[in-house]
This record gives sequence, C-alpha cells and structure tokens, in this order.
Amino acid sequence: LNNYRNAGTVEFLVDKNGKHYFMEVNPRVQVEHTVTEEITGIDIVQSQIMIASGKTLPELGLTQDTIAYPTSYAMQCRVTTENPAHDFMPDTGTIDVFRMPCGFGIRLDDGPGFPGAKITPHYDSLLVKIT
Repeated sequence: LNNYRNAGTVEFLVDKNGKHYFMEVNPRVQVEHTVTEEITGIDIVQSQIMIASGKTLPELGLTQDTIAYPTSYAMQCRVTTENPAHDFMPDTGTIDVFRMPCGFGIRLDDGPGFPGAKITPHYDSLLVKIT
C-alpha cells in the first residue's frame, strides 16, 4: 500500500514459534474494529476521520511507542437473522420480542434490533454487534 494514509487492517497468522504469515490487507475499518478499540482505548473511526481531515498519526498521538500494549481481552458476538435450518440464509419478518444485553463492560453497536422491526431481504442480516 504505497502512500496509503488512513485506517486499515493488516492480518497475519502467528505460529507457535512467533513466525508471522501474511494473510491480507484491507484498506478500510473492519467490522471487528470494536475489539481493537476496547483493548487499546483508541477510537478508530474518529481517528480515521481526523486522518482524512489532514491530521497525522503523531498529531493524534498514535505512534507505535505511544500505543500501550493491550492488557485486557475482548471478543465480539454478532446477532443476526440468519437461519441455520436454511444454510444460514438471512431470515425475514417482524421481530416480536427483542431484549438487548446490558451490564458493565458490554458495548452495543446496534441496528434494526427492536420489537416491531420489519426485517427485509434487502439489507444485511446483522441486528447488533456485542463487544
């Protein structure tokens, strides 16, 4: 990515000996970015907007030596309307009952998950991301 200046993801696998194997580069914010945000405390989307407006990583305090090594863990769960009985194809209809999880340390990035929502086949089946 010659002269690429924005948020992106570089993915590697690491074996038991610490050897890295390149997988892919995605020049965009990944749907899993909330995991990184939770363990680093960095708002990746806000940073992406600031970079697009002309700020540099050092101006944002985002150089490798200033980013603390994560001392915690996070995971993400996606609640979708996919139907496992039909090869995980998106399901459609009206949501009758929907209750969001809550509690300390739970982050919700929600979409159309609420009672009465009409789920159509024209959009992504993701209702909420829980990190």
